[in-house]
Amino acid sequence: MRRWILLGGAGLVLVGLLLFEPWTLFQDSTVDESLPPEATTADVESVVLAQGEFVRQEHPTAGAARVIALHNGKRVLRLEGFSTSNGPDLHVWLSEETAGGNWFKYRTARHIELGELKANNGNQNYELPASADLDGIRSAVIWCKRFSVAFGSAPLSRSPE
Repeated sequence: MRRWILLGGAGLVLVGLLLFEPWTLFQDSTVDESLPPEATTADVESVVLAQGEFVRQEHPTAGAARVIALHNGKRVLRLEGFSTSNGPDLHVWLSEETAGGNWFKYRTARHIELGELKANNGNQNYELPASADLDGIRSAVIWCKRFSVAFGSAPLSRSPE
């Protein structure tokens, strides 16, 4: 009987480790991407459509988020001087919800998925789908899909045209 309890306990610990991946909290990754080459030409500059600074939600998060229109018609979300905790299954979203506050609000709100977070530190670009409608989008969010929590978010204030 005691053996089965020990085996069951060890099994629960193993499942917990596989689910939570606690070692990721101690692993940092960094990426340093330049602005895409389409951001600037000799005669045409890119245009910042919206921008804001990250605020902490479930984990410390800092840096800037900028939505940039490139001269070739594409748009990117650029994270600059970005830093957050590492974690399992982190994704980058644009959301219609405001930044900060209770992160439960992001679960059911309209959002645009931009892909997995490339690294938990550095400068990085995420191309927006051509069909992405930015009307009503109010924040950039670092979202942990596995646990449905926001690590951090940045308010996206529209730049004057």
